[in-house]
Amino acid sequence: MSHADDIEDSSAPLIEHLAELRTRLIRSVLAFVVAMIFCFSFGSAILDFLLIPIEQTMRDLGNPNPVMQYTAPQEYFFTLVRISMVGGLAISFPVIAYQLWRFVAPGLYKNEKSAFLPFLIASPALFLLGAAFAQYVVVPMAMQFFLGFADAASILTAIVQDGAVKDSTKGIDIVFQGKVNESLDITLKMIVAFGLCFQLPVLLTLMGKAGLVSSQGLANVRKYAIVGILVVAALVTPPDVVTQLILFVVVFGLYEISIWLVRGVERRRDKRLREEGYFDDEEDEAQEDEEGLDDILNGDDEDLKK
Repeated sequence: MSHADDIEDSSAPLIEHLAELRTRLIRSVLAFVVAMIFCFSFGSAILDFLLIPIEQTMRDLGNPNPVMQYTAPQEYFFTLVRISMVGGLAISFPVIAYQLWRFVAPGLYKNEKSAFLPFLIASPALFLLGAAFAQYVVVPMAMQFFLGFADAASILTAIVQDGAVKDSTKGIDIVFQGKVNESLDITLKMIVAFGLCFQLPVLLTLMGKAGLVSSQGLANVRKYAIVGILVVAALVTPPDVVTQLILFVVVFGLYEISIWLVRGVERRRDKRLREEGYFDDEEDEAQEDEEGLDDILNGDDEDLKK
């Protein structure tokens, strides 16, 4: 067989892998496009759902008929497109994860498959949990802070004026007239930010399984992790101290859970290695070395006594 034939034979598996990768990518893109079109068909209903926190806040502040507006002809359309992209990615993620699994599974051992598969299930579940936490807890608190700030300022002004009747011919009434895209931008940022932050246990546990991090190492850098979490909370949340503290507490709690999960991974790995005899051999060798050292020391002592 010539050298050219060897090169051709070695390149065949690479071509097969590239063809397989192309097939998986095409299926993933098709799943995303179909899910995006599906979400766009129900875009108005999804938008109403995402705007529930700001609607409820406006009603609580005394507005019986909350109204949102858009100021450009294309604004509402592209708002629905953004919603469709985020929703399409969320809906199609199981298909995308399955295609990823089918691509990498043939190259994994049986124990590696059993270790990798649970994370494909836990990752979307944790993202949905983080998104739900943002939608039902964080976003309402942020809207209450921002919209309630103007209401509190009005109350303070009335107290300072000591109940005096305001002259309607002077001053300007400041009224909130929310834009759809700007209000939705806060909600989507919160949902994506908390959804990604809830991936921290999955990421650190995978790194622990790969041996890239250890539970002791994560515990030792806890003070640096606190600073990093505070920075992330300040960047991804609105300038609201309460929202930033909520994100910090949640992410720091996930960090502590990650340390516990990595410690469990280490214990199972040590147990498996001990069952396979690796730890026993090392312990026996260490014990034999200690016994030999004791014999030498005892022999030296006896020689000294003689």
